Amino acid sequence: MTIDAAPFNPLDKRQLGESVAEALLKSDPHPLGSVGRFNGAGIYALYFTGDFSCYRTLSPDSSMQGPCVPIYVGKAVPPGARRGNFGIDAEPGPALFNRIREHAESIRSVQNLSREDFHCRYLVVEDIWIPLGEALLIARFTPVWNKLVDGFGNHDPGSGRYNQLRSRWDVLHPGRSWAEKCKQREETSEQIIAEVSSYFLSNPPFPLKVESE
Repeated sequence: MTIDAAPFNPLDKRQLGESVAEALLKSDPHPLGSVGRFNGAGIYALYFTGDFSCYRTLSPDSSMQGPCVPIYVGKAVPPGARRGNFGIDAEPGPALFNRIREHAESIRSVQNLSREDFHCRYLVVEDIWIPLGEALLIARFTPVWNKLVDGFGNHDPGSGRYNQLRSRWDVLHPGRSWAEKCKQREETSEQIIAEVSSYFLSNPPFPLKVESE
């Protein structure tokens, strides 16, 4: 019986995800607090290198060449995309830089994390591939701040909307002034830490190996 092999499709979602991940990992990691201003939209990954108890499994050991397993993956799209116009060919300005800077400020404001314990990799990407690239990277790495400890990427909801629940991220990492105005959750930080530990047992983080050129 003859079995026809599927033709290679370089734009297949799986192939695209592999190429985006490889390009991201080949970029140099930067200390989160010292990323210089640049223009462009795209994808980024944040890495934890400190000793906060439930994240220690993410810190690189001596055998690793820099940070390998992201704690969070995100995207920054051109302004037009946020208005529902998708943003194709829109001038992105410093969209990706601004998003990374927002995250640096969030971490700087909390009580139990240090900005010096975080690095980031970022990749300027053509507009049309940004949402898909982010989704595939999250599926590949299952970062704990995307999958379990949600709320890191939240913004101040503004006056009149503080009746919403405080995010799990803000329960575990208190300090953002606007989050303190939101309703308190039932979960305690101790409960969330226990969930994170169980999460890593079920989803052990692994670095994506990329062959050097």
